[in-house]
Amino acid sequence: MEIGLSTFVETTPDVTTGETISHAERLREIVEEIVLADKVGLDVFGVGEHHRKDYAASNPAVVLAAAAAQTRWIRLTSAVTVLSSADPVRVFQDFATLDGLSNGRAEIMAGRGSFIESFPLFGYALDDYDELFEEKLDLLLKLRESEKVTWSGKHRASINNLGVYPRPVQNPLPVWIGSGGNTESVIRAGLLGLPLVLAIIGGRPVQFAPLVQLYKKAAKQAGHDVSKLTVASHSHGFVGEQQEDAVERFFPSTQASMNIIGRERGWGHYGRASYDAARSLEGALYVGDVETVANKIIYLRKKVGITRFMLHCPLGTMPHADVMRSIELLGAEVAPRVREEIARWEAAGEPEE
Repeated sequence: MEIGLSTFVETTPDVTTGETISHAERLREIVEEIVLADKVGLDVFGVGEHHRKDYAASNPAVVLAAAAAQTRWIRLTSAVTVLSSADPVRVFQDFATLDGLSNGRAEIMAGRGSFIESFPLFGYALDDYDELFEEKLDLLLKLRESEKVTWSGKHRASINNLGVYPRPVQNPLPVWIGSGGNTESVIRAGLLGLPLVLAIIGGRPVQFAPLVQLYKKAAKQAGHDVSKLTVASHSHGFVGEQQEDAVERFFPSTQASMNIIGRERGWGHYGRASYDAARSLEGALYVGDVETVANKIIYLRKKVGITRFMLHCPLGTMPHADVMRSIELLGAEVAPRVREEIARWEAAGEPEE
């Protein structure tokens, strides 16, 4: 059972002071957070790609490369790379470079993206949203298969037996499929035999269990070894010293962030009732003390079959010191509890609940 973190590197106004941190300062903070995550024994850290004022990371590979030189063990991944509006050759080169710098710790999490700013920025039409992803994923997978590539498609110039460099340390360079729960994307990941990441940020996580089974069924039908496939989740949360203190610390920035996005997408108001419901055992918010968060992750593993859990922290803008303490608690106290219980559960051969 792998435990890690993800971030979108938000630079929204602080809900208490009203001040907005600069992109440069927030990027430097993220490197500190990754270094700490490595120090406390977490398995993976993911950085998301966005192209708007309230997010500081438009190129996750560069951010992760800054941390690669200061870390030893932690795996470094995008979360996600918006592949539909990117050049797969450049994506592969960026992450192959990161893989070299980190000595084989890079991963690509490829997704279509839930934000659309990158499409007009790089000259792509939203009408081609799905087609772009399918075509570019095909090219990305071919790039990792061989040093020289011959490929042709509709939305990018053809490649005729050209080499793409540098080559990564890992062979193949890991490529994950990120999904918000879309059935087609889950089946695609299974058919391709690629590891799957589910964004479980609302509703009841147990509702994702059928999608995990659908993914495994598709993989099996395509001839892949299901036992070697990994399913991850990305969920909002925060770990604190005391239960109620953690709950109160995480609420203001969560509410502000959810309502900013909600206004853009036509969602209802996010208030305290929504927050409290989401932090229940059945909810998708992993906030509280060490025991509470550990128990929820164990519950997710047993109910849904998740084998990698990524806590998205912070949501919105929180004090850097609070985020660092949450990372420390996640690595030093939550992760060992989860790993110990899952190891015991699997050794006993207990069935999934």
